[in-house]
This record gives sequence, C-alpha cells and structure tokens, in this order.
Amino acid sequence: MPGFSVTRRVSGSPDEVFALYADLENAAERISGITKMEILTDGPVGVGTRFRETRVVMKREATEEMEVTAFDPGKSYKVECHSHGTHYVSVFSFADAGEGETDVTVRFDAHAQSFVAKLFSPLGWLMMGTVKKCTQGDLDDLAAYAAGGG
Repeated sequence: MPGFSVTRRVSGSPDEVFALYADLENAAERISGITKMEILTDGPVGVGTRFRETRVVMKREATEEMEVTAFDPGKSYKVECHSHGTHYVSVFSFADAGEGETDVTVRFDAHAQSFVAKLFSPLGWLMMGTVKKCTQGDLDDLAAYAAGGG
C-alpha cells in the first residue's frame, strides 16, 4: 500500500512542540478531527503507551487502538496500529527550523498483512488521500494551538 509524508512548521522549540504533540490526553480538545481519546495505560506517554482514538472518517465513526512503539523526547515518536488485516505506522519527527520554530514531519505507511487486506490493497490508493488530508488537518490544528500560546 502507498504511504505519504507531510510537514508543517510550528511555533516553539522542538522540545515544546514534541510535548504538545505527545500530549495524547488533551488531543481531542486540540485536534478537531478527533472526537474521543482514551488512554489505556497508566503513567506518562512513552514506549508501550496504548490509546484508543475515535474520529469521524467519511461520515462514519471509526475507533482504532494504537500503541507508541518508539519515543525519543524532542526528536521523534512512532505510533503503530493493527486493524482489518493491515499494519499502520505513523512516525512523528521534530526538527529545529530556527527562530523559535520546529518542522514537524509525519510519515504514514500502511502494510497489508492478511489475504483479504492484500486483495483490497488497491483501494488503499483511494483511501490515502483521505488519510493524508486528516493528517494535514491534525498538523494544522496543533500548529494553530501552538501559535495561540496554548
């Protein structure tokens, strides 16, 4: 299946912006595309943190359970999900852009694993545009929150 990468410049240092993006507990209040966020593990966000995220996608509510599988504060973190026979991976990277700004890049990949998912993987090309638009919207919402001094 195809993947994509999107980048957005955000006000704040890499450490500040990373902390904003990794604040899963408050994501539903800051990202308009998320209708509900449920943290499933105790303690601070890091490797092993699991959460359930609910969104409305193509006029239908969709809930996915995800796990943080890599966590390097101020630099990057990775979130993975297995759903409907497909393995999804999102990597969030934070790079100093100078003058108090950070470039946030999200790399998204989907890998069909089951026979049915592989059979329907050509439809993945159609879905990637929707997923990319949602990801860009998330970046825009968090950038606006950071710019507002949130």
